[in-house]
Amino acid sequence: MKKRVLVTGASKGIGRAIALAAAENGFDLAIHYNKDIKGAEETAALAAELGASSSILGFDISDRDKCEKILTEDMDKLGTYYGVVCNAGVSSDNAFPSITSEDWDYVVHTNLDGFYNVLHPLVMPMVRAKKGGRIITLSSVSGIIGNRGQVNYSASKAGIIGATKALAVELGKRKITVNCIAPGVIESDMTKDIPWDHISSSVPLRRMGKPEEVGSLAAFLLSDGASYISRQVISVNGGMI
Repeated sequence: MKKRVLVTGASKGIGRAIALAAAENGFDLAIHYNKDIKGAEETAALAAELGASSSILGFDISDRDKCEKILTEDMDKLGTYYGVVCNAGVSSDNAFPSITSEDWDYVVHTNLDGFYNVLHPLVMPMVRAKKGGRIITLSSVSGIIGNRGQVNYSASKAGIIGATKALAVELGKRKITVNCIAPGVIESDMTKDIPWDHISSSVPLRRMGKPEEVGSLAAFLLSDGASYISRQVISVNGGMI
């Protein structure tokens, strides 16, 4: 039986690229989406062309009860995940004085609480399986150095880094590695309106990254070749930092 990997936010962009890279490397998938079921189905179809079978799971990662219910049901039906990639996240950018309490809660509850909501139901089944495992979280350059207009987003992504490092310490003796990928400016709906002048002045490679470049790193971290890499933050940023 092939090992399974859950990828949250896999209906498009970086999440889809990670899911397809995992499929190409021999994993079956659990493909998560929040609202874009069509995108999730497209990801599953592309993964099938690579030989991977997929379950498709729809829920809001900020909804703790729904996360536990749907993830537990999927594991009961198809087995414990070997790998988990916590990719799903949101942003709501504004200068700090203009960030409303709703904007703050939306971003922090989704991005940071989502770490707990997704991983908490999964960690003990992975431990009990006694087969090791891989956990990958997605932070951001913004979570490392901060970014203008993203105090809420930067806070949530910095929190993910801290949580990832702590969880890596706890799970190391179980042969479960826990690492964080911190993308820079990657081609996506979120970055399509960034002016070229900003990219050329802040990114030494003078271009946006491609989702597939994040996917290839995630695939490596999921592989046996990365079995001695844990508690690390690896930034895919074209030399920004």
